[in-house]
Amino acid sequence: MRKSYVLISLVVILTTLLGACASAPAAQETQPPMEVTVLVEGTPEVVVITATPEAMPTELPAGSVALNGAGATFPLPVYTEWIYAYQYVDPSVTLNYQGIGSGGGKKAIIDNTVDFAGSDSLLSEEEYTTGGDLQMLPMLAGAVVPIYNIEGLTAEDGKLVLDRATLVGIYDGTINTWNDPAIVALNPDLSSKLPSSAITAVHRSDGSGTTEIFTNALAAFSEDWATNVGAGSSVEWPVDKAGNGVGGKGNQGVAATVQNTPNSIGYVELSYAIANGISFADMVNKAGEKVTANADSLASAMDDFADAFSEQLTTKIVDGDSATSWPIAGYTYMVLHMETMSDCTKAEKLLEYLNWALTDPAAAKRAGDLGYSVLPEAVREKVSAKLAEVTCNGAPVMGK
Repeated sequence: MRKSYVLISLVVILTTLLGACASAPAAQETQPPMEVTVLVEGTPEVVVITATPEAMPTELPAGSVALNGAGATFPLPVYTEWIYAYQYVDPSVTLNYQGIGSGGGKKAIIDNTVDFAGSDSLLSEEEYTTGGDLQMLPMLAGAVVPIYNIEGLTAEDGKLVLDRATLVGIYDGTINTWNDPAIVALNPDLSSKLPSSAITAVHRSDGSGTTEIFTNALAAFSEDWATNVGAGSSVEWPVDKAGNGVGGKGNQGVAATVQNTPNSIGYVELSYAIANGISFADMVNKAGEKVTANADSLASAMDDFADAFSEQLTTKIVDGDSATSWPIAGYTYMVLHMETMSDCTKAEKLLEYLNWALTDPAAAKRAGDLGYSVLPEAVREKVSAKLAEVTCNGAPVMGK
């Protein structure tokens, strides 16, 4: 399917959050420079370019294609960097992705106002029916982490540790101060640093796949939560009823609220914590082991559920059994139409981009640097096989 485009190896120099992440106060507002090594296919010629926003072409080649997407903020940091890099892979493609939340993305792809959508929240049967020919494709796995801002507690003091029951207790309102005995017991070295201050529990205010992952985990941790609160892209938060819950829009909104609210806790995708320098807790998982959210603990979580995919290529990866698994994890999915894309050039370009994102080593490295975990080979093969089934005007798009 792929044309003979320039092959690119990327070394990204700085971490960035752009555009839709501008509301997070610590996030950068501009792209960092990227050193791009261009190997001209079929020749030994090597060209090194320092790519900056100012160096980007202002005029697109004739016949260029614009691909518009929207949806989950969970993968926004890596999608932003992939899109930025892909302009050097295929200059004829302009990609745009707006982080409006999984709910907004699903609605947009169903309404055909975007060419592709991002979602961490699974499509419902009604959405599959309304959308007609929609397919979810796992792209990456990410960790959802509890971020915190505790007065008097610094990074030099050490990391906060939470377990499954304690995290549920914070969000159901039964644990409401930082020096609660359950928290102190998990953090003996921090006991003198944990204040008697009330905990402000921050959650998403918009329909969110990050919330779906987080509440799926809480429901797995606690039968009481599963029965009385449940899981989904939005829930009725017990902490709101208790008066100590606060909402933030998007991962970036939750991150900003925690940063600006003393003695608060929230949940965001790992890359938001990394990029903004926000402390996040370690967790004691189902096996009773303390784990840190990173690519290795995400890979372990994926392995726990490697054989659990539905026919729609979806699965949950929360609360796995392995001692090395991060317990609050999820796939982020690309959603596209399988049969009804009417512009075959757009369809071809979209599949070429997705193939690059799934297989390019530099794209995978940058995802790992940001805290995501790329797909295991067996899962990637499932996605590639599904991409091969995409048609336009009745003909397969790949292999054209």
